[in-house]
Amino acid sequence: MSRPRIGVSLGDPSGIGVEVTLAALEQPKVKRALTPVLFGDASVRAGTYELRVVSQLPANDRKPGKPTRAGGLAQLAYVHAAIAAAKLGEIDGLCTAPVSKEAITKAGVPFAGHTEVLAAAFGVEVMMLMKGPLLSVALATNHLPLRAVPDALSTPKLVAQLELLDRGLRARVGHRPRIAVCGLNPHAGDGGVLGSEEARIIAPAIRKAKALGLDVSGPFAADGLFASARKFPYDVALAMFHDQGLVATKTLDFERTVNVTLGLPVPRTSPDHGVAYDIAGKGRADPTPMVSALLEAAAMCQARR
Repeated sequence: MSRPRIGVSLGDPSGIGVEVTLAALEQPKVKRALTPVLFGDASVRAGTYELRVVSQLPANDRKPGKPTRAGGLAQLAYVHAAIAAAKLGEIDGLCTAPVSKEAITKAGVPFAGHTEVLAAAFGVEVMMLMKGPLLSVALATNHLPLRAVPDALSTPKLVAQLELLDRGLRARVGHRPRIAVCGLNPHAGDGGVLGSEEARIIAPAIRKAKALGLDVSGPFAADGLFASARKFPYDVALAMFHDQGLVATKTLDFERTVNVTLGLPVPRTSPDHGVAYDIAGKGRADPTPMVSALLEAAAMCQARR
């Protein structure tokens, strides 16, 4: 079977995206798993790898640790170029190096994150999944202020998300995934004492998902559920908000946890870290998370085949 072609947007030109990507691509296991197509600046020394030049930034706009407006616009352009290639069938999957939400927004483009851009570009409902070797957690809501989360939850939406999670993971795990659902409130509402969302919204969604044949359990108090993460009895958990799920995955295995976007017509992954301006260009950035992200993108492509 031929190696999948993975498009890699190289991220913030003032961050660690280029250096961790090029280091990761030199790993023998990555070389065996995929063929990379890079989207970035003309200054990138890509060697034998295919580089699609999207920008030609002067040196001042790609200084390590010194983000600029031009660099903010360029890193978003890399993402859009990779998306366009995916739509044309020129690549089989996407792996996105870290971008700076702040730099992009300061450049004049409001930017909540890759997940939202991908959903809009492909016109589909998506779900963020943090996939780790010991614990995988999907998010019912993504980048929202905490006070907005309860109003963003609904029974129909949760049912649709559970169906998406079931579809998105079935080929990868090899069976109908076992899904644990978190409550929203401390102690999953404590019988209504600490909140009613569990009884009004979450539990009805679980019942409806079970009626559709999904393997779903909960709602569980998140602290108790994730306390068993090293011997997790489920394939994935559905957290109600960003930090409820990501604190657990990042604490348990930061380097090997991969950000996956479910629901897209092509696989998309990203390493679970940011642009790291403080160490950019110093030769200290660890490529392990990018290795994990690239390998997961390749594995997802093979599973789809």
